[in-house]
Amino acid sequence: MRGGKVERCRCADNTTNNDVKLIPYLANLSKGRLILWCYFIWYLVVLVRYFDPSPRLWLTSLGLSLIIGFALFVSTTAAGENKVKLEPWQIIRLFMMPFCVSSFAALVKGKGFVLIFSPDPKEILIAVALCLLLCGTVAVLKRRQQNANGDGSKVPNQPLTSGKAGDLS
Repeated sequence: MRGGKVERCRCADNTTNNDVKLIPYLANLSKGRLILWCYFIWYLVVLVRYFDPSPRLWLTSLGLSLIIGFALFVSTTAAGENKVKLEPWQIIRLFMMPFCVSSFAALVKGKGFVLIFSPDPKEILIAVALCLLLCGTVAVLKRRQQNANGDGSKVPNQPLTSGKAGDLS
């Protein structure tokens, strides 16, 4: 802060650290996070196709999410000898995953699913195609970034891994 004015950090590409950019995010997306995005895409395809407005379904999923999410939070941060500090999105994922799993199970119950696979091949194809589109986009952006840097390195200020618990880099 200078003279009562808050300065923003300028990154090497002349953007501020508060800028949200999809292209750099995707270009630096780890394999673990890419897998999580594919899971989420699969969930959204099922959610859109089999949506049930029943408050009971969503409240039950929310309740399970809170109970299981808190247990996961405790088990990852305070259960061992070393205390672990999680990033905000890691904490959100600890609660979001049980919500998605429980609501997915409730949405597909009695609909003929085998594991996570719809009885309708078109739905499977849509989910796979969207995941492949995301994976292809990420691959192209990563290659373009490597070519732009000339040495295969990542964009400045974008770590390969955070080195923190729960990071799927």
